[in-house]
This record gives sequence, C-alpha cells and structure tokens, in this order.
Amino acid sequence: MTRILVIEDETEIASFLRRGLSLEGYQVDMAFDGARGLELASTGTYDLIVLDLMLPGVDGLEVARRLRADSNVPIIMLTARDAVRDRVAGLEAGADDYLVKPFAFEELLARIRAQLRRRQSGPAQDVLRFANLTLDTRSRELRVGDRRVELTAKEYDLLELFMRHPNQVLTRDIIYDRVWNYDFGGESNILEVYVRYLRQKLEANGEPRLIHTVRSVGYILREDT
Repeated sequence: MTRILVIEDETEIASFLRRGLSLEGYQVDMAFDGARGLELASTGTYDLIVLDLMLPGVDGLEVARRLRADSNVPIIMLTARDAVRDRVAGLEAGADDYLVKPFAFEELLARIRAQLRRRQSGPAQDVLRFANLTLDTRSRELRVGDRRVELTAKEYDLLELFMRHPNQVLTRDIIYDRVWNYDFGGESNILEVYVRYLRQKLEANGEPRLIHTVRSVGYILREDT
C-alpha cells in the first residue's frame, strides 16, 4: 500500500486530508508540526509527503530542506501564500509541486498520482552518458570524469532531463513543465539559478561548458567542437 505522510497543523484540514486520502486507498500518517514530521520522515518508508508551509516550530521550508539533504521522496507543499516568490521559495527548498489553499481535493489527488507515476515508472535507461558526464539514475550519482559530484534533487532532475535529450534545444516552458510541473509564466529566474548551480558543479575543475544558453528560447546540452 502506498504510504503518504501529511505534515499539517490545521486540525480541520489535517482531518479532511486523512479521511480523503484513506478513502482513496492510501495509508496515511499525520504530523502536526515540523519536528514530528521530520521524525516520521526519517524512517524513509513514505512514498510521498504532503507538507504545509506554515508550521509551528520548524516551518515547511526548513522541513523540505532537511528532507532533501538525504531523501528524494516527492514533496507536495501546501500554503495559503500564492505570490510567485513564495512558490519559488518552496520549490527551491526542495518541493516537487506546490498547491495553494484553498484547493480542490480532486486537484491534490491528481498531483499526488502524477508524482507517484514519475517515481514508479522507472527510467528507461539506468546509466546516462554524455561527454565526460556519467549519471546513474538508480543511485542518482553523477560523475564528471573521475570526479563524484553531489546534486540536490532539483539539480539532478534538471541534469537528467538534459542528458535524456542531448543536442536538443529544450524551451523554458518544457523544462518548467518536466522538472517543476509548474508554469511560472516568465515571472521567475529559478531556471537560470539552477542552470548556474549545475554549471558551477560541472565546470568546477575547469571542465568545458556543456549546458549552453539558446537566447530567448531555452538551453541545450552539447559539446562545443
């Protein structure tokens, strides 16, 4: 049975989520503050986490950051804040998706199913290679030549997308949809930020640039000849 951890301090919403998700056949555990949520999540037995942003004690952003330090479990963040900067903060902290309160339960279900499909479908190819890059999709380990490189969850997702589509121009809209499952409508520079992070790691020892900007369109993974 699919296990979902809900970290939500509002009693009415928490009860609503527990009841609704249980009726859908999910095994649901509840935490009402960030510290307890981290304690339960540390067991590593959950398939997905629904995380409220505004929590007592350790807030949702910090919970997401700590989870991402050693886990790739999908995180759907819930919040009453709908400003672009708040959505960006949640996604940068490690959330895979973002839902603004009040929300329709059917939409939450659809997003949960989408995240679970992504996780359970499995990659078509276990090891991806391009130029001096080797990406093991089972262990999520990256090597640049002989050098092992640590990636955050979103850095990994972005690089995997590039490596599955080498020498192809990927538009900003495609990248946002595939990596963040969200359309920022041109209001955010989060993509540029993560491309910069990746470049710094891939080029740390003076290696040649592989991720190139295609002005006004997007990015491409290619070797310069």
